[in-house]
Amino acid sequence: MYTTLITADELRQYQASGQPLMVFDCSIDLGDRSLGQKLFETTHLSGAVHADLDRDLSVHDGGPAASGGRHPLPPREQVAAWLKRIGFDQRMQAVVYDRNNSSFCVRLWWMLKWVGHDAVAVLDGGLAAWQAVQGPLASGPAAALPPGDFELRPALRELVGVDTVLQRLGHPDQTLIDARATPRFRGEVEPLDPVAGHIPGALNRPFSDNLDAQGRFRPAAELRAAFEQLLAGRPVSSVVHHCGSGVTALPNVLAMELAGLGPTALFAGSWSEWCRDPGRPMACG
Repeated sequence: MYTTLITADELRQYQASGQPLMVFDCSIDLGDRSLGQKLFETTHLSGAVHADLDRDLSVHDGGPAASGGRHPLPPREQVAAWLKRIGFDQRMQAVVYDRNNSSFCVRLWWMLKWVGHDAVAVLDGGLAAWQAVQGPLASGPAAALPPGDFELRPALRELVGVDTVLQRLGHPDQTLIDARATPRFRGEVEPLDPVAGHIPGALNRPFSDNLDAQGRFRPAAELRAAFEQLLAGRPVSSVVHHCGSGVTALPNVLAMELAGLGPTALFAGSWSEWCRDPGRPMACG
């Protein structure tokens, strides 16, 4: 069972073993929301299904949501029903990937843990790593599968709401880590949300710092040293991750687990939820 990362070679071996497996392509282009499906249909790992950030991994129809912000999480029951509908079984190993330096696929990695499925791993290096080992590819829409037997189980990861973050602000039992690029964290630029800045007291760890030039996660020892330096003695148990909309915070969650410093919590509403209430404290610099 793979629960954090899987290499392209390991995935090829797993495919050849014939064990139950579902691969999810989470590619998307935030500048053109229709492009993710187009990219998938152009080329994807053979046998993969497409998991769209807006359609499948967020709620945008005004229905119930488990978080706020620009990419509200669907309720756990809705996630479980979607997995069952697309043919996902309890005994399956899940593998998630994208062609965006793991910016988006870790969202689904976390969501599967959140609905109680531990056997999920990120394809390290994404589509490019698969192409480098000449893994089989396909094009066109995904094949339809009969419904699976997936059922909701106790959450394996913690989701924290905006009210809890506000109540714990400044307390030693909460250490906020913001995964946005440093200029956005400082409030120097803000391309997406109505207010620039960050939650007071938050630490900044851009999610891209976890990756090397090939888009693979850095070695565990290197990640551990970086997070320990960032935390500067603050307890790992106090960490709550966030970003702009709860998506790119998740590579930091995974990186801490790779480093042996987890699991840690997620504030999925993130800055996009926090900054919409002018009564909440905000900081720049």
